[in-house]
Amino acid sequence: MTTAASGERPTEIEIKLEIEPGGGAMLCQSRVLAGLALNDREQFTTYFDTPEQDLRVAGISLRVRRTGDRHVQTIKTISAPGVGIFARPEWEQDVAGSSPDLGDSSPIREMVNAEVLSRLRPAFTVAVRRRSWRVESGDAVMEVVLDEGTVRASGCEAPIAEIEAELQHGEPEALFSLARTLGGELPLRLGVLTKAERGYRLAEGRLYTPVKAERVPIGAESDVAEAFATIAASCLRQFRLNEELLRSNPEPDALHQARVALRRLRSALSIFKPVVADDRSRHLAAELRHLARSLGAARDLDVLIETLGPHVNESVRAAHAEAYAAALATLDAQRTRDLMIDLMAWIASGDWRVRPADPAATNQTAKRFASATLGKLRRRLKKRGSHLAELDDEERHQVRILTKKLRYATDFFGPLFTGKKARQRYKVFSKKLAALQEHLGTLNDLATAPPLLARHGIDPAALPAYKRRALLTKASDAHAALVEAKRFW
Repeated sequence: MTTAASGERPTEIEIKLEIEPGGGAMLCQSRVLAGLALNDREQFTTYFDTPEQDLRVAGISLRVRRTGDRHVQTIKTISAPGVGIFARPEWEQDVAGSSPDLGDSSPIREMVNAEVLSRLRPAFTVAVRRRSWRVESGDAVMEVVLDEGTVRASGCEAPIAEIEAELQHGEPEALFSLARTLGGELPLRLGVLTKAERGYRLAEGRLYTPVKAERVPIGAESDVAEAFATIAASCLRQFRLNEELLRSNPEPDALHQARVALRRLRSALSIFKPVVADDRSRHLAAELRHLARSLGAARDLDVLIETLGPHVNESVRAAHAEAYAAALATLDAQRTRDLMIDLMAWIASGDWRVRPADPAATNQTAKRFASATLGKLRRRLKKRGSHLAELDDEERHQVRILTKKLRYATDFFGPLFTGKKARQRYKVFSKKLAALQEHLGTLNDLATAPPLLARHGIDPAALPAYKRRALLTKASDAHAALVEAKRFW
């Protein structure tokens, strides 16, 4: 727990990393922990909420944890889903038993009303073996915690195997350094789910389903740095959730959403380049490009198989299996695991943020930056797509890329514009933008299919009949409709 200034709420800052179930023995043998005192205990935690999940909706977590004969109640708040590093206001107190203390002195009384508190029930439980060590590095003091166990909800259960490194004293960079060192000794992955989130997802049957992009919760008063950090964390979170699904059960939807997450993150780096460019950003962008390309072949073959239906031959099936094997090998590589931790560290405390080249640009309001960016992208798309039907395939592909960037920017910045008229215009603009992207995507598939079919000895006649001229007309009409749509910013 960090020490808060007088009158401020205590804030927990920790890094969460995931290991394979049963992999805790490798951590215990780490050189980092050699010779350090080990605290080993069993813990059983009950999380509470209403049947309608009022606490979750309010961004509140309420739990009672039993360790031996002691029961500790903890209340945490978090405004948005985290990724890797978590900073959350937290209140703890001893309680008499397994039920929460909801008395007048409890902070939760100031967060939700009495009617909600009267409907609280156990929502799910977490049972773990917790092993912890105190680690000192320079001026920093950290607690490293290994949790291995099970979360149970609604008659279902799932394993938990994670490491949390909490900063007790010092600078956050010490946490990142520790994560890199441990990651060099054992296969660690960036953690994006709290135990509470894991329990809720299990209860809802969503723990093992592909994850689409979530609404990016940029605050109305956020500056550009805060906005980028929130957006980038959202992209990383989407990628990691789908990466885990892909590794455990390789299937097209998880692969597709993992690639969408990477495209969103790469677009964010491009959109915010005037602000975030530093000595590390170019390297990280190149690594993300490599990772995205490594998943591309498998996705292309997923689309081809879906399109061909019964016309799929053995050559395509063999290439599909090989592409998935290569994609999974990339995900399991040290290079990819390191990239996730490096991105987390750079987003939180890279030079772009702590020593910005242009402080005024970094500190300007996100809304001002968003308006300028959206306007610029719209003007570029209006100009480049003005004669869409006359462009060649590569030129049209570039328009498609620009369309995607504008769509991602629209998704990122949309929450900043909250007026009734702005929200109505946002919905119309987004709908027209999606239509243009869909038509351009179909045209791109038509352009890239012949070489892929030839490679596997498939007659192009096996593809569904598309009328290219009609598609070009639809795309041109969609572009014109988008240009005419009123701006929401």
